[in-house]
Amino acid sequence: MANQDNATRVWELIDKIGFCMLTTRSGDDLRARPMSAYTAQLENAIYFLTDVSSHKDDEITRWPNVCLAFADTKGQKYVSVSGTAEVQNDRERTKELWATPAKAWWDNPDDPSIRILKMTPATAEYWDSPGTIISYIKMAAAAVSNTKPDMGDNAEVKL
Repeated sequence: MANQDNATRVWELIDKIGFCMLTTRSGDDLRARPMSAYTAQLENAIYFLTDVSSHKDDEITRWPNVCLAFADTKGQKYVSVSGTAEVQNDRERTKELWATPAKAWWDNPDDPSIRILKMTPATAEYWDSPGTIISYIKMAAAAVSNTKPDMGDNAEVKL
């Protein structure tokens, strides 16, 4: 039951935060870039709109293992998701995912250069703290009392 609750919390945090840094491999290097995430929990998938001419598409084709890092720094909530990704040319899914962030890159969902990036999560880890001010208070109290602070929930989850 705990793993199911933790998995549910992972999906809730991903939905709430919405944007992440997508890390791919580029030869011996790692490269991260911001992306707008669209979740499909029942499919165990996270989708992104991407452009056919982007380097990340080639990187994912060669090295499909990726990592997503979600961060709500004001709320002190973080999620790291590891899994595999694939590039798809699914025109119906493109129309389903079309939203305001996409308009910054393309005129409409029928643009032939749009591709779908589907990430299938395998594992995740989240850190869910009560917020910045409370965290600072807990750290200060722990420093004075020579104890470790309770910084909120942290769990590793198989998805």
